[in-house]
Amino acid sequence: MTSVNEAESEAAERATRDPAPAVSRALGILGLLAESDGRALSLSELARTLGIAKSSCANLCQALEDGDMIRRTSEGFGLGRRTAELGGAYSLQFNQVREFFGLISSSPTLRGEVVQIAMLDGADALYLARHEGRAPYRFGTPLGSRLPAVFSAAGNALLLSLDALELEQLLAPVLPLRSGVDGLELNLDELQGRLEMARQRGYAVDEGHSTVGVLGVAVPLPAWSPGDPPLALGAAIPSDQADQVRIAAIGTALREVAARLENPWRARTARD
Repeated sequence: MTSVNEAESEAAERATRDPAPAVSRALGILGLLAESDGRALSLSELARTLGIAKSSCANLCQALEDGDMIRRTSEGFGLGRRTAELGGAYSLQFNQVREFFGLISSSPTLRGEVVQIAMLDGADALYLARHEGRAPYRFGTPLGSRLPAVFSAAGNALLLSLDALELEQLLAPVLPLRSGVDGLELNLDELQGRLEMARQRGYAVDEGHSTVGVLGVAVPLPAWSPGDPPLALGAAIPSDQADQVRIAAIGTALREVAARLENPWRARTARD
């Protein structure tokens, strides 16, 4: 008869056993390519990092390439066209992203600016949608990329949705954190002070701590429905063109758009 210890051991083994190793390894390849900052990775690099045989990795890469999930280059492999399509389809699940483009285009203040929507993913702001504007510059954060929520305006706007305990639980493992752009270091108390200033002002401001030469302005965007994540609406401005009048005008315009993107039924419930 199987002992209690043996039964517990078998249960633990089943719990840790990968139900679909090939799928997990394929996801691992996509994850490595997504984190490579646009650099192609060779077959050898992928196989070595994942700890699998080169022949197995080659088969997985071939299947992913056939599905346009990755593409082959002279240096190795990069993400494929299909990943961008899937990212766009993910964003369009949210009502606010679908309405975002029309509202920004109709705003006299924002239609010429680079304006983006982001969501909180761990301790990072993950960028989901982007309005390019008509200004003679193109910058900001590429879709699907991340910035530390501690430093970015969109990240700060997202953190405003958390209470003190949630904020501490999320950020305690990463704080204090130093900006790789200008060296600013923030601990939890200093971050809470910045968030309180954003609440009083009505919008968050990143004075160039997350991207060189770019000042960010952002506001929180409450979730449309209970299953949706909170979002943030932010604009990117060249630092040398960001005077206080322009910052305030963009902050006010972002708040107006955010109010129009809020679910009226949820807003009414919150007021009641």
